[in-house]
Amino acid sequence: MSMQWQKLLTPKRYGHEDLPQELGRSHFHKDHDRIIFSSAFRRLGRKTQVHPLALNDHIHTRLTHSIEVGSIGRSLGIRVGELIQDKLPSWVSPHDLGMIVQSACLAHDIGNPPFGHAGEYAIRDWFKQAKGEQLIASLSPEQQCDIQTFEGNAQGFRVVTTIENHLYDGGLRLTYPTLGTLIKYPWLSMQASDKGKFSCYLTELDFMKKLAGELGLISLGDNHWCRHPLAYLMEAADDICYAILDLEDAMELNILSFARIKPILQQLCGDLEFDDSVFHSQASSRRKISALRGKAMENMVESVINAFMHNYPAIMQGKYRGELLVDGDKCVAQGLAAAKHLARDEVFPDTRKTELEVGAYSSLGVLLDSFCHAVFEQYQKNQQESGQLSYRSEKILSLMGIHAPKPDWELYHSYMRVLDFISGMTDNYAAYLSRQIGGITTVH
Repeated sequence: MSMQWQKLLTPKRYGHEDLPQELGRSHFHKDHDRIIFSSAFRRLGRKTQVHPLALNDHIHTRLTHSIEVGSIGRSLGIRVGELIQDKLPSWVSPHDLGMIVQSACLAHDIGNPPFGHAGEYAIRDWFKQAKGEQLIASLSPEQQCDIQTFEGNAQGFRVVTTIENHLYDGGLRLTYPTLGTLIKYPWLSMQASDKGKFSCYLTELDFMKKLAGELGLISLGDNHWCRHPLAYLMEAADDICYAILDLEDAMELNILSFARIKPILQQLCGDLEFDDSVFHSQASSRRKISALRGKAMENMVESVINAFMHNYPAIMQGKYRGELLVDGDKCVAQGLAAAKHLARDEVFPDTRKTELEVGAYSSLGVLLDSFCHAVFEQYQKNQQESGQLSYRSEKILSLMGIHAPKPDWELYHSYMRVLDFISGMTDNYAAYLSRQIGGITTVH
């Protein structure tokens, strides 16, 4: 059994499937524009990539990271499209593949909470510590698993299909190919990998089933499907940017020196002797690293394309389980491993970064305490058909405006709306609101 591009690239659109073609824009260009103009995408400009609340304006945010990933993804999509042109439907060009991958790349972090991965861990830990308490006792094991394994990928899928623009009516109403390319882990939280990775909450399961059917994704078990082939290109584009730009940010923050980073980038270039004339000039470290970055990215893109074509039959049969950057050029794979090792050992343990991440835990803890207890009180009052909400809970829920859960909702769905609200916050707003809720202080 093999997937077919005729289905994988259907122009059908979730939530509004019969939209006519527009002059000057393909269906896939429209996806790109809907993501770009969404408020969820705009908020990425104030969300942490690696270093929370960095004071240096050159440091990547989720927004700048997503734009750069999109640029790499477009190149990968076009190049692969040119190599498999004879296998594509008549209505699809290589540039359409580039646009699909670019759009998925732009949206790949759209569900990430404030404060980067520290935010994910904070949300997971808060709900894990609530285990056995009344707050989550009435939830099913599957529902508990969803909120205790909060995942930016699954939240992103929820944002674009459920929350943004058309609430509970198709979200951004993107095409099925773009949504398929966005999903790195097409399974539920109960089937999450060792790292807690999955891309679909129970709330989006019915749509996931429809998406898999429309695209012809191969089933690998109960509520578990293989990836869309283009999802591997989206993942590779993200990894390329992570490998290089995490180190570049560390240099900007004086955590690492250019001399420390240079040999790793030379390895990613595939040329350990690469020695640009700029290295011997009075140019800034920023200028020197940009000279290496361009060559490294070109080499890594080439490696990804070769790995995709080498593994093409297995990818189309839903049997490929690797990572294109790891399975490509050996020098690139070794450089990638060295970059990750250096980031893990010398960048992530940075004292200021750690201090801010601990602060992020506290901020999100205050928000989750306040909103989840208010939601639980509302749920209890409705179940008992008695009494009014406490003044504090009433005011807390009023902060969510029209997005506040209704009293008669299931508790699980109410918690998901709280997670939608909190994970959608920027770093600055989450920090501000937690201070306000935690207690107003007077500055003298």
